[in-house]
Amino acid sequence: MTITVLLADDQHLVRAGFRSLLRRGRDLSVVGEAATGDEAVRAARELRPDVILMDIRMPGMDGITATRKILAAQPARIIILTTFETDEYVFAALAAGASGFLTKEIDPDGLRAAVRVVAGGDALLSPSVTRRVVGQFAHRPVPAAGRPSGERLSVLTDREREVVRLVATGLSNDEIAATLVISPLTAKTHVTRAITKLGVRDRVQLVIVAYEDGLVGN
Repeated sequence: MTITVLLADDQHLVRAGFRSLLRRGRDLSVVGEAATGDEAVRAARELRPDVILMDIRMPGMDGITATRKILAAQPARIIILTTFETDEYVFAALAAGASGFLTKEIDPDGLRAAVRVVAGGDALLSPSVTRRVVGQFAHRPVPAAGRPSGERLSVLTDREREVVRLVATGLSNDEIAATLVISPLTAKTHVTRAITKLGVRDRVQLVIVAYEDGLVGN
């Protein structure tokens, strides 16, 4: 089964590089390219790709706005591309509904694997990247209108809350299992139950809830 990919980046060389790398995967096919957020929205509507690689900074409509517009109109799996060290909008992109994000320094095998992971319905939130999100956003003040109340987390058991906290600090299921002295399958079950109870889409959204409700950071 071929996974179709749309590339959205304002730099031609970046798109060409990603296109070349992705085409080396027999199950991956680049079906379109966009140089602006507006073009990405139109291309997503016309091509209906399985996965969109979306640059966060583009002329006119940025990647966050484009992500929000695309997801408001159709189901899509969007991976945000960022140079992270200088980009302060990653958390907003995830909140807009992106399935994850990658730094542009990712190696070829990692890029192809990431597209497959997201196409399969999983969130792309690696432990190392999650820890960097924690460092970037954990100590930022929460706007008064959105101060965390913790009410959403009240539906979770104590163990599920602890698992969500560990997810938000960047641990994988295996690392959570080792920390809590449980099996990886049990850790995965707790994560799945938390996702279901909180009514969120995936692991990425679990992290957002953990921040917003004050379970970690701040």
